[in-house]
Amino acid sequence: MHQSSSYEQARNYALDEPSLGLSPKLVKEIFEIIIRINKELKTTILLVEQNANIALSNSDFGYVLELGRIVMEGNSKELLEKEDIKEFYLGQQDEGIRGERRWKKKKMWR
Repeated sequence: MHQSSSYEQARNYALDEPSLGLSPKLVKEIFEIIIRINKELKTTILLVEQNANIALSNSDFGYVLELGRIVMEGNSKELLEKEDIKEFYLGQQDEGIRGERRWKKKKMWR
């Protein structure tokens, strides 16, 4: 008689900061495993991650929270293209923009 592990039985997983404190190489490996589990076992994974780039690049849907409030949500690929996400969470700015960064003026989403 074979008993399945709880890992095999579960269909939903919650992961909190799986990249915290890890080297980039380990983060890449961890996310490859997460993606494989998601696809092979057809699971739902709730991922809480401050590394917005890796989280949104490896998910279908995303929520952006600030001070415990959802300030933006949507398709992950579309979120990655939003200017506010690029500037505030990915450290990207349009070329040629000079002067004070917007985040210094606008500290909270409204």
